[in-house]
Amino acid sequence: MIRAIVTGAGGRMGGRIVSLLAETDGIELKGAVERKGHPLLGKDVGEGLGLGRTGIIIGDDLAGSIERGDVVIDFTSHEVSAGHLEIAAEKGKAIVIGSTGFTSAEMKRARELAGSVRCVLAPNMSVGVNVLLKVLADVAGILGDDYDVEIVEAHHHMKKDAPSGTAIKMAQVIAERLGRDLDKVGVYNRKGIIGERTKREIGIQTLRAGDIVGEHTVIFGGMGERLELIHRAHSRDNFARGAIRAAFWVVGRENGIYDMQDVLGLKTA
Repeated sequence: MIRAIVTGAGGRMGGRIVSLLAETDGIELKGAVERKGHPLLGKDVGEGLGLGRTGIIIGDDLAGSIERGDVVIDFTSHEVSAGHLEIAAEKGKAIVIGSTGFTSAEMKRARELAGSVRCVLAPNMSVGVNVLLKVLADVAGILGDDYDVEIVEAHHHMKKDAPSGTAIKMAQVIAERLGRDLDKVGVYNRKGIIGERTKREIGIQTLRAGDIVGEHTVIFGGMGERLELIHRAHSRDNFARGAIRAAFWVVGRENGIYDMQDVLGLKTA
């Protein structure tokens, strides 16, 4: 039986993970962590989320509870997740991180910790999105430079980072396949008289409205036709199930920083 600790347990994603853990064989909740000052601190996580009593009290210190678990499942913020990765490395525990918006310095530090921690770090835990990432690389390779690339992403109005980590990952995958540097060709807004679109640019546009869980559209626009690849998330459960799947997978791995492509066996040698 795998023992899991969920950080951000009182949040939208953390709450779904806690709920789905109770329905999943082979893994059980052993700890729940939230930020200092959260209204659910000190309460039973199940009662706080309307799931019934679990006997797991929400605390505010991962370091103090991590020994009870084999794997941490973390959906908090990039700053907090970076700290949790340090704790997991120090304690020799596996960790699954689904937070987005990591800075280049935080990603550099994560790579430095690769030799001392087992971590799945992915901006999107959805199986469908990760299959799409593989497809996008293939499509970009086939169409090449003759097709313009535009990505449009939409999320709920409470999402703090923009563009989404998923949209950026999609752009990175396409740029790499096309031999482009996304830092140089990424275009994130357009206004006014901007002139003709350059041949190599990759547009990434952001929408925020209502309670949209997540939607990503990738457009390959050619002369006389366009190809659109779309992923729509109808609930957060697909992300939560993906995170739990990653938790099962990473516990028995060697140290390293992995992503969902590794978990799903989608990477080619």
